[in-house]
Order: sequence, then structure tokens, then C-alpha cells
Amino acid sequence: QVQLVESGGGLVQAGDSLRLSCTASGGVFSTYTMGWFRQAPGKEREFVGAIVRNTGFTYYTDSVKGRFIISRDNAEKAVYLHMNSLKPEDTAVYSCAAGQLNYYRDVTKSYKYDWWGQGTQVTVSS
Repeated sequence: QVQLVESGGGLVQAGDSLRLSCTASGGVFSTYTMGWFRQAPGKEREFVGAIVRNTGFTYYTDSVKGRFIISRDNAEKAVYLHMNSLKPEDTAVYSCAAGQLNYYRDVTKSYKYDWWGQGTQVTVSS
């Protein structure tokens, strides 16, 4: 069993930066692909980005490419979402997820992940 806890959310202005953290307990963190998803009010959950286990390859949804960066620290059992040039449309609850995914084509699929955090709210004002 893996427990994930996100932190770092908050209220910021457009153009600001924010770093979200997701720390894990239980399991072997380095063996998990870590994903970030978000859900805005009234909308479905959407894929933001992921960092694949073993390779460390990162993938992002188009709307955040060039603005968001995912990194991980296996020793700290943590994954980070560095968000720059934030926009009001980035407002959402951000959740991290863990799973033993190997293929890039799977990282965008929420059902491929086994464990989820509770989420952290990010609000970007215009």
C-alpha cells in the first residue's frame, strides 16, 4: 500500500510560479511512474504530466508544455510539479498518482495508476 500526500497549493496571481510536492510512504518509490492530474470545477480530471520509472522520461499535456516541469527525488520519495507562468485556466485541484507503468502511451490514462493523493488546490487569479 502506498500513501501519497500533496502539498504546495495556494492562491497566486497570473504569471506567478508554484511548486507542488507529492511525498510517498510505503512501497518502493523508485519503481513507480508518477503522474500529475488536475480537475477543475465542473470538468473531468485531466492529465497534466508524468515522469516514468526507470527512464525518468517526462511527458506533458500540450497546455502546460514549456511552463510546467516534473522532477523526482527517489531518495526523498517525492515528486515535484514546478509550475511557471501560471494562468487562470490552470486553476484546479492537483493530484499525484503512482503506478507501475512502463509505456509512455499509458501515462495519460488515470485508470492505469494504482494510488492517488487527496489533492491540493491551486487557484490562479487574473
